[in-house]
Amino acid sequence: MFLGLGIVWGLPYLFIKLAVRELSPFDVAWGRITLAALLLAPIAWRRGTLVALRTHWAPVGAFALLEFAVPYSLIAMSERWIPSSVAGILISTVPLIMLAMARLFGVRERLGAQRLAGLVLGVLGVSALVGFGTIAGPHGWTGIACMFVVTLCYASGPLVVQRHLHAVDSIGALTASLIVASLALAVPAALTLPHRLPGAPALASVAVLGLLCTAVSMLGMFYLIKQTGAARTALITYINPVIATALGVLVLHEQLGWSAPIGLAVILVSVRLASAGASAESLPAVEPG
Repeated sequence: MFLGLGIVWGLPYLFIKLAVRELSPFDVAWGRITLAALLLAPIAWRRGTLVALRTHWAPVGAFALLEFAVPYSLIAMSERWIPSSVAGILISTVPLIMLAMARLFGVRERLGAQRLAGLVLGVLGVSALVGFGTIAGPHGWTGIACMFVVTLCYASGPLVVQRHLHAVDSIGALTASLIVASLALAVPAALTLPHRLPGAPALASVAVLGLLCTAVSMLGMFYLIKQTGAARTALITYINPVIATALGVLVLHEQLGWSAPIGLAVILVSVRLASAGASAESLPAVEPG
């Protein structure tokens, strides 16, 4: 599951780049969120899990904004100005940010020296992989700023699940969050609709983003959070850059600096260190509150 999600979550950056050529960032985000909601809503309704979420409306709303509405819009916005591979690489800072924020959510994550070394090494690998030659001008750095906000959102979202939604049905919580996020983006998406029908590549990209990269992958994320905890699930973001970089270079012909192979190797080593003992560790304790 970990490997599969690492691959699937490396795909969105390519398809977002293709979609924003003809659609606004809000339309791309709303389209993928709404498609995922339409796919999962009948399943959640038949399981009777949506009604049970009436007592969890606050964390569902928070998760909808932190995991879907805000980051999906900002990633699409950033990819108008920065390469898709760079956007994918920047996401790999999420685990370290999550560890720093975990206590704010009442989540205790055990952190040994080896795991900390892996996380720090991963950040160094990302720095080497990105370099600074691909970013220039105010638009480029605005894209970087957007991705920084995205990392904060992605670090917070899984912690909300682990702290407040770990005991509820995954499909119900995910579906309700997608519906809330779709409603939140409906007006911005409507105001930025294109003047003509987008081409097949853009529409197909939104379909892949919604069905595979959102609906299917988010179910996998809920499963991993319940099995191994939020911080270890976020280690998937060390695999994402490998996939995003390969697709960006091979498909979109994006250029990265000479340090890319070195950074890539360092990231792979960091995954091994930071995930050591994950299979033996149960779900981290959650502080009452």
